[in-house]
Amino acid sequence: MAGLLIAIVGAESSGKSVLAQDLTLRLAEATGLRCTLVPELLRGWCEAAGRTPRADEQQGIAAEQTARIDAAALLNDIVLCDTTALMTAVYSQFLFEDSSLLLAGQNFHRRCALTLLTALDLPWVADGLQRDGPQVRGPVDAAIRRALSSARLGWSVVAGAGSARVDAALNAITPLLKARPMPRAGLFSRLADRQDALPEWRWACENCDVPECEHQDLRRKAGLLPQA
Repeated sequence: MAGLLIAIVGAESSGKSVLAQDLTLRLAEATGLRCTLVPELLRGWCEAAGRTPRADEQQGIAAEQTARIDAAALLNDIVLCDTTALMTAVYSQFLFEDSSLLLAGQNFHRRCALTLLTALDLPWVADGLQRDGPQVRGPVDAAIRRALSSARLGWSVVAGAGSARVDAALNAITPLLKARPMPRAGLFSRLADRQDALPEWRWACENCDVPECEHQDLRRKAGLLPQA
């Protein structure tokens, strides 16, 4: 059986890579399952090429990102995806006005058990060729939400600093693991108990800024629902 795919997407400098690393370690310790991280291909690509990709190179990067995730899923129980082909598609739209990669990116997320969207509550930090500046974070975040909403795909927003950010992600992931057999008991049982103790309204109003009303609003803007 292929591993559980957990996608982590978000605008630049929103903590995706750090969150993916921390979650991989925490989940492995908590569950005893085989957990792995598939890092962002684009980072290594830019370092090797000494530049950012051209429009005609985007499709190859997206396809290779997905291929690496699929290979990891054959050998592991849980795969943390530090960005996906959807992010390549969103940037192709944003930078090159090319929407041709969007459907493939959306279809990949249909295979994911969960999509985590990193909030824009962390300070922007420069990181070489990959980052364009804090001014692009809002538009890219909005584009990711439109891409997911237009395909009727759900997501959970992960906010907070440090351990609070990791805990927020674990709260979203824990329900997915309850039906899976665990090699050993331990921390996972405490995570599950904590999740069970959360009030029912917490995810809709406190830790998640995309409740159903926002999904409906985004779908109306995308033309998928009639205007109120």
